[in-house]
Amino acid sequence: MQQLDADALSGEFLAASVAVMQRIHVEEREALARAAAHMADQIAGDGLIHIFGPGGHSNLAAQEIFYRAGGLMHIAPILDEATLLSNGALRSTASERTPGYGSRVIAEWNLGANDLLILVNAFGVNAAVIDAATEARTRGVFTIGLSSRACADAIPADHIARHPSGKNLHELVDVAIDTKVPLGDAVLAVPGVAERVGSISTFANATALQLLVIRTIAIVAARGMEPPIWRSRNAPGGDEANARFVNQFQKRVRFL
Repeated sequence: MQQLDADALSGEFLAASVAVMQRIHVEEREALARAAAHMADQIAGDGLIHIFGPGGHSNLAAQEIFYRAGGLMHIAPILDEATLLSNGALRSTASERTPGYGSRVIAEWNLGANDLLILVNAFGVNAAVIDAATEARTRGVFTIGLSSRACADAIPADHIARHPSGKNLHELVDVAIDTKVPLGDAVLAVPGVAERVGSISTFANATALQLLVIRTIAIVAARGMEPPIWRSRNAPGGDEANARFVNQFQKRVRFL
């Protein structure tokens, strides 16, 4: 049996992950800047920034920047029970493939023309995210989409994961950010193993989102404002620092 070098394989995975993150930083600079400018406008008007990741691990994106040390207090996640892996992985897949479901979620949250919504989905093709984007557009919501253009282009029009319309998330949002995730998500080929391993979509989504937050804060600061930013509650003075703003958001952000 061939002896595998786990250190070398791990190094390949890290290199592939960093390469994707670097591509997002460089190639999506313009889209990130446009999206961040709209997010800064939202904060200037004390509006919330909603984020929805309909799909198993795409839900992690909504949690990535919510209630996060160094992150904006204006973030309001849409954590839908039916698509969370914690309520059943197979149920999550079934829900994200159900036409009409994403529309109902947006309607339930009653988003409208004064709202901003970030939609995150690794492949950007499933029914829930397409319906969410379509419903948000109908309601006049400003939308930012994070998804992989390569995945959307590679998935056949008749694939079961696709929305019946065949549309892609990047076609439906006001600003589309390409997360560069390869088809299948996993990037590493291990000799003797049939399937690729080492998924990177969570890293890619988190990178794009953190870049958005950083850019947004920089824009707000340049305008002479100081946005409310979370400090880790486990750091010295964390509770006291956060307490200055909690009342401002506690009744507005559902999961706070």
